Amino acid sequence: QVQLVESGGGLVQPGGSLRLSCAASGSIAQIYAMGWYRQAPGKDRELVAYTTNVGTTNYADSVKGRFTTSRDNAKNTVYLQMNSLKSEDTAVYYCYANRAGLRVWGQGTLVTVSS
Repeated sequence: QVQLVESGGGLVQPGGSLRLSCAASGSIAQIYAMGWYRQAPGKDRELVAYTTNVGTTNYADSVKGRFTTSRDNAKNTVYLQMNSLKSEDTAVYYCYANRAGLRVWGQGTLVTVSS
């Protein structure tokens, strides 16, 4: 079993920055990809960004140039650096990990962008 614990959400003003962290524990071997989804009120969950264990990264068009995901293998942690935040980035952000054909989710962390 893999457990994911997220941190770093909160309230930020438009144009501000936040960094989300997602720490993996348990059976972390064979985790191929880790990344982030988000779900805004009344909307479907959408992929934000992911990174693989071979260094591939991918981003939703809506966050390209503003968000950066990175992975610290020594700490078994993936990060989402969010800059130039907009009100439309307000959502619950969920970390995930793909391992052995299964997907594990974190508990979610709320990001609110508001003045």
